[in-house]
Amino acid sequence: MKNELTTQDFKNIAAQLRKPEGEAGRIIAEKMNEGNKSMNLHTIAVLNPEPNDQILEIGMGNGLFVKNIVAMSSSIRYTGVDYSETMIQQASEINNQFIVDDRVNFVKADIQNLPFPSAAFTKIVTVNTFYFWEDHSLVLLELKRVLKPNGQLILAVRPKENLEKFPVTNYGFSKHSNDEIIALLKSNGFSAIEITEIKEPTQESFVGGAEERETLILNCKL
Repeated sequence: MKNELTTQDFKNIAAQLRKPEGEAGRIIAEKMNEGNKSMNLHTIAVLNPEPNDQILEIGMGNGLFVKNIVAMSSSIRYTGVDYSETMIQQASEINNQFIVDDRVNFVKADIQNLPFPSAAFTKIVTVNTFYFWEDHSLVLLELKRVLKPNGQLILAVRPKENLEKFPVTNYGFSKHSNDEIIALLKSNGFSAIEITEIKEPTQESFVGGAEERETLILNCKL
């Protein structure tokens, strides 16, 4: 992709980042894997998967990094949720052996109405989905519902100041300051928030030009 992208191009890319679909969605997912590799690996380090963890990931994309989570212990059970049928299909293809071994499961679902019983998971992790939640409080209350007592929510985002450097985020992204995100978490029952801030190496953007990316990881406990 070149720098002469139009407004409509940016809108189309933003829509695919929100909900990757079809062949274009598969391509976007691969680009996200490249651009967000550092972010995902740092988030998994904070997640710190442990034996017997029941882990839920919201918006796992094509599931490339699932292997990094379940590799920590054979007793870890992982569930990935997305509302894109394309991502469910691709993640299932990439992680087929883990599915056969009954270690991994993918479910198409609405984040505000998850098809799981209360207190089902020890940890929930989500990377770069916060900007697309239609009602942050409703989502957080639903995540709280499916977490076990003393469970953890690991939320990874690009800080607002960093997001604003990317033209694509002008279309369909909600942008919140760090303080606003923390206030939302606390007002919906998450406390003891540990903050990790990372400046990533400059990398080539898939829409052209170099980008300086930053990662904010919030480790929240009930």
